[in-house]
Amino acid sequence: MRGVFFDLGGTLFSYRNVPRATLPLLLEAVRRLGVEADRERIRDAYNRASADIGHAYADRAYYLHADLFHDTFMRFADLLGAPHLEDVHDWYREAHRAAIVDCLVLKEDCIDTLAHLKDRGLYLSVVSNIDDDMLDPLIAREGLERYFDHWTSSEAAQSCKPDRRFFEVALERSGLVAPDVLFVGDSPEHDIVGAAAVGMRTALITDGGLPPPLQTGRIQVTADHNIDSLAALKTIAATRMT
Repeated sequence: MRGVFFDLGGTLFSYRNVPRATLPLLLEAVRRLGVEADRERIRDAYNRASADIGHAYADRAYYLHADLFHDTFMRFADLLGAPHLEDVHDWYREAHRAAIVDCLVLKEDCIDTLAHLKDRGLYLSVVSNIDDDMLDPLIAREGLERYFDHWTSSEAAQSCKPDRRFFEVALERSGLVAPDVLFVGDSPEHDIVGAAAVGMRTALITDGGLPPPLQTGRIQVTADHNIDSLAALKTIAATRMT
């Protein structure tokens, strides 16, 4: 093993604060849309909208996440019987992006694990299904450029996991071949399926019991490794490098 490629959300960063950060935005959006709805109805509508749009986007080889979030919000409004008010949509788009960037937190063992892998001479990369305006601020905020040789967004690659082109772009940038790379991610349908399809080894990581987003349930897949912490990669790396 010569390199480890990482997903971002649910893998390096935890999603645990996302519900607490986004619910106030939805409450404010409903107020601005002039709709009466209690919290339970709002939660149910947003969960259904996320599932509906996630399924609709599942077979697309590429999309901007700004568009996915926009369509999810539009579906949410439709489910509540709300009007389409462009100024509200514009406000929500910017507020949602900022809230997600602000609320994602590094997993406790992230920095220590990255430093350990870097010290072993491994090539480290981030391969994230996210737009540049979310990926770049998160890398900069946490100083992750100290550890990663490169990072690539789906926007930059013009391809979204599990589309094989995204993985090929990351390999091309690294100069590595697929069998020499371990891909670590929390999404069976995006990370594990896509990485395995190009010949990478895979590690499926859990995010403290939180389900990964945008899963359809249509695909059953088995990773080479199942881990519940980033620190577990130290053992995997030591084994596969001997």
